[in-house]
Amino acid sequence: MTPSERARRIKMVIMDVDGVLTDGGMYYGESGEELKKFNTRDGQGIALLHQAGIKTALMTGEQTEIVTRRARKLSIEEVHQGLRNKLPAVEELIAKCNFVLEEVCYIGDDILDLPLFGKVGLAVAVADAMPELKERADYITRREGGQGAVREVCELILAAKDRLEN
Repeated sequence: MTPSERARRIKMVIMDVDGVLTDGGMYYGESGEELKKFNTRDGQGIALLHQAGIKTALMTGEQTEIVTRRARKLSIEEVHQGLRNKLPAVEELIAKCNFVLEEVCYIGDDILDLPLFGKVGLAVAVADAMPELKERADYITRREGGQGAVREVCELILAAKDRLEN
């Protein structure tokens, strides 16, 4: 099945944060505050998914207020942080939403994301993901994490559903 065929069935997009919505860098200010850089085009892609009725969620191994604030700004209601094993959290979330794994797109970059690959309907690795993920991905983005990779996936899904406007 092609990525486009898989994308047509997607009802929810779940994303890792560091290395997917960010470039994976950890920035620290002089007084110890942590900073992350997000791509506004990724944010617009997420807004387009919401307009099309596609739900979104964040699942990350990190635990930070920055992620909570970014999710709030993007109207992402499902935010799960501090996860070492993401599969049970994904299964619980989709059961709550009455979805099945085949209706989920998961975007990841590192080994914590690997258990979801082969289980979800569309497993996406960003261009600079670890080789283990790329080997098992249904789709590998042309763009790197934090550089528009999420927007690329949003457009793939919307185009597959004929909901991307010219």
